[in-house]
Amino acid sequence: MSQTFLVSRTDAIGDVVLTLPVAGQLKLLFPGCRVVLIGRTYTAPVASACPWVDDFLNLDELLKLPEPEQVAALRSYSAAAIIHVFPNKTLARLARKARIPVRIGTRNRWQHWLTCNRLVALSRRHSPLHESQLNLKLLHPLGFLETPPLSEVAKLVRLQAAEPLASAFQELLHRRQPGQLNVLLHPRSRGSAREWGLDNYARLAQLLHAAGHRVFVTGTAAEGEELADWLTQNAAFLAADLTGQLSLPQFIAFIAAADGLVAGSTGPLHLAAALGRHALGLYPPIRPMHPGRWAPLGAHAGFVVFDKPNCEDCRQQPAACTCIRAIEAAAVVAQVAAWQRLPAL
Repeated sequence: MSQTFLVSRTDAIGDVVLTLPVAGQLKLLFPGCRVVLIGRTYTAPVASACPWVDDFLNLDELLKLPEPEQVAALRSYSAAAIIHVFPNKTLARLARKARIPVRIGTRNRWQHWLTCNRLVALSRRHSPLHESQLNLKLLHPLGFLETPPLSEVAKLVRLQAAEPLASAFQELLHRRQPGQLNVLLHPRSRGSAREWGLDNYARLAQLLHAAGHRVFVTGTAAEGEELADWLTQNAAFLAADLTGQLSLPQFIAFIAAADGLVAGSTGPLHLAAALGRHALGLYPPIRPMHPGRWAPLGAHAGFVVFDKPNCEDCRQQPAACTCIRAIEAAAVVAQVAAWQRLPAL
């Protein structure tokens, strides 16, 4: 009988994408095992798109149940282990009550001393390692003691669209002419990353349009409302405004059918990289937000970061981060232009 492993990552989409190597490595360590990702409602489509994930346990739905049913639901998986990649004290307590044999957490969360029986010394904030490499360290109690290079970890960051792209959006992408690229811009980050600034994205859209490429703007419906004036002002340079128009499964399918995406360190950037598309991230040099920790991972992933030895000036005023705003739109266009010279995906 194959073993089942629960992998808990109950935060944002980008964080979940960079946890996929944990699921992939479990498949390599325990051939034929079953991997269940525990996450929030909005990350369920990411689990569906990952070939390493066999099932998804929705934490939001789980916590609506009475506690005895929560414990029974966890126990029903007959899991060999649960790996708390993102600490959640409620889930850790439930896993202990469900008597999951191996419960892995970090030593620096006090609740794990009460709820977990395998503790890993792991400090993320000052580590030189990438987030995905740090996540893999939680497999130490299961016998995986390596710190693989990012080139190897990137091979385990893999997604594939779980549903076909709607015909209307397929048609939109197919309107391009030879030599044109379909480029997605995702200007907002919902507070998860330093933002490049709408003036810079406007300049980028103008330059891409002038180079003959097709520019699409993506974001949530709320972000679309925030960007309404900007979208109107730059409509002449845009192939389409897609804010609020795509469900997450359709967004994943749209990214997979486009040429690439430009964004800050956001979930869409990591989705594009994991889908094997061109993914260009815009980063400040400040720790722990720098690309050494959060760079997108994929065969065609890259980043631009302003070469400044110290970004500490911006720590007190994140919204006015001059380091990321100093990235020139022309430098980003040059990186996008190189997409045409790479092998077709």
